[in-house]
Amino acid sequence: MKDALLALLTGLIVGVVFALLRLPIPAPPTLAGIAGIIGIFLGFIVVGWWVRG
Repeated sequence: MKDALLALLTGLIVGVVFALLRLPIPAPPTLAGIAGIIGIFLGFIVVGWWVRG
């Protein structure tokens, strides 16, 4: 849980810095992009279970 909170805090800080510098957001701006990132993560987890099992 601590890792997730630190990651969220880091993301918030980076988001603020990018907004203040008027740079494009360093993440997918749409739900489809976020879904793609989640899919990549889940695929990685599934292969890890498959290799171990």
